[in-house]
Amino acid sequence: MSQADRNPPTIRATEAAFLGESIRDVVSRLVKVVREQSGTHSNAQNETLSLLERSGPVSISTLAMRRAVTHQTMRLIVMKLVEQGLVTLTTDTEDRRAYVVDLTDRGRAQTARERSARSQWLTDQLLRKTSHKERAVLEVAVRTLNKLID
Repeated sequence: MSQADRNPPTIRATEAAFLGESIRDVVSRLVKVVREQSGTHSNAQNETLSLLERSGPVSISTLAMRRAVTHQTMRLIVMKLVEQGLVTLTTDTEDRRAYVVDLTDRGRAQTARERSARSQWLTDQLLRKTSHKERAVLEVAVRTLNKLID
């Protein structure tokens, strides 16, 4: 009989809840520190660019829904991004009243630079503060965390 089989379901659920909260907390703090230390602070514009990079071209309404903001707020964010040359607006072929937002090459380059800065900071920290064995454990943890979101 395995240890899991010997633990009552309530104990396993309590342990899982504690682990879940611990993961949420450490991931949240890690994201914050990485952004601060790499100089890629989170803001509405950067988050919108990242969303566009992941999703591809979408309507302003879809962006607003996915970012949990009002259509008006997202329209203002998108207009600032258009002014900066980071996104384009084209008329939606299915709904001529709507617009589709897409990244420009400049927008893609900006998101790539920021992602690279965050990755480089993390790489530097891993090399400075962890052993080979600890990095191997983190590799397993990353695969396990990916199971949770797939």
